[in-house]
Amino acid sequence: MRLCFGKPSSHSTKLSLLAFVALVGTGLGLDAVAQTDTIRQYQIDNGELAIKTVPRPTPGANEVLVRVRAVSLNRRDLGVIQGTYGPGGTSTSVPLSDGAGEVIAIGTGVTRFRVGDRVASTFFTNWIDGESPQGLSARGGDVDGMLSEMIVSPEDALVRIPDYMSYEEAATLPCAGLTAFNALFKLADLQPDEFVLLEGTGGVSIFGLQFALAADARAIITSSSDAKIERARELGAFGTVNYRTVPEWQHDVRSLTGGAGVDHVLEVGGRDTLPRAVEALGDGGHITIIGGLSGFGGQVPADALSAAGGRVSRIYVGSRADFEAMNAFLAKHELHPLVDRVFSFEEAPAAFEFMEESRHFGKIVIAL
Repeated sequence: MRLCFGKPSSHSTKLSLLAFVALVGTGLGLDAVAQTDTIRQYQIDNGELAIKTVPRPTPGANEVLVRVRAVSLNRRDLGVIQGTYGPGGTSTSVPLSDGAGEVIAIGTGVTRFRVGDRVASTFFTNWIDGESPQGLSARGGDVDGMLSEMIVSPEDALVRIPDYMSYEEAATLPCAGLTAFNALFKLADLQPDEFVLLEGTGGVSIFGLQFALAADARAIITSSSDAKIERARELGAFGTVNYRTVPEWQHDVRSLTGGAGVDHVLEVGGRDTLPRAVEALGDGGHITIIGGLSGFGGQVPADALSAAGGRVSRIYVGSRADFEAMNAFLAKHELHPLVDRVFSFEEAPAAFEFMEESRHFGKIVIAL
């Protein structure tokens, strides 16, 4: 993937009276970015990541202006830039779905937030509760995302973040965190002592590990890196398997369960790992299809799945109400998302390269 900086356009920097009054009046401090008439953001320009200077956005009715403090990356974001995400590509200019910051101005009719509130973006801007609606709008895909010093958002497309979390931690929650939470507790009804198979050590899998431990379940992690495997053990993984040195890793996974097989699988690997995940599945087990690191497609081994009495579900993140339920769980257990590395705003292209090289353990964050 080729990433580059675009040359910022030339604009004068002026003090915004509205931002000044809002910040001083609420004790937020004099953040230089929040006082300007222009902001910086990254845009996708002919398949490249370019930094631009654009006019400061203004919230309309039922909208809020958020000073973004941190954003995080997901594997999806590489496909967005490369133009390979989704069957029809994307229409976004600004990438990334996940971010956190503070409300610095509100439009008319806003009732859910006030200036000074700490918030995170929801992955979908129009999925509030219940079943997903037709025509979902995903940040950083169908609509502009979070890699911007400020964003305007519908008030319904934000949630308050746990008081004890930093912005960097909260920025990791909207996609990977919620996906893992819904997979384990909404679709799978995870119970104590059950076995959970987690593939790799990316964002979803490490959130899965943390959630499983909080629920007193037993997590088994696969990875190609002995160093990452050791880190997973230190966090509390019940068992680990190096899939590079043990290509038929499903047998070792079953052995770790005493031969019974796992109860739940967070399937992020795709067509290369799904058949092995099914072989590792215990009687009545459940597989949640999440990602496709090795590519999508292929067939679910129906005979093996049927023999195990297992079932397969597909998940696509979740609603705002799901996010709020996850935040309550996080606060109850005082969980801190695992952030591997924090890049500066200017280092954003390097963060994408770090993701592409799969060097991370947990989440990659960009601070603004």
